[in-house]
Amino acid sequence: MDTGSFFLLFIWFTLIIFLIQRTEASRRRLVIALMVFVGFLTWYWANFRGLGREFLFGLLAGLGVNLIFWLLIGRYNPVGSSDDIQVIGMDD
Repeated sequence: MDTGSFFLLFIWFTLIIFLIQRTEASRRRLVIALMVFVGFLTWYWANFRGLGREFLFGLLAGLGVNLIFWLLIGRYNPVGSSDDIQVIGMDD
């Protein structure tokens, strides 16, 4: 197993899943569609390079890390809405 490729895919999938997890609810469907497309391109690249095993383990490890993050932090700090943002100094 190529550990360098595994860590690259692990970090890549961790970032993709984290981005989906922390996206605002109104935009989540668009982000999921975009990240599924990116995941498909990554799968295609991994198969072309012969990294099917690293792809699978990287995906599972990324899911595991994001599950732990969600259990420890994400449940208690939900994603807010962009309508809730207040700019200090604005009187609107």
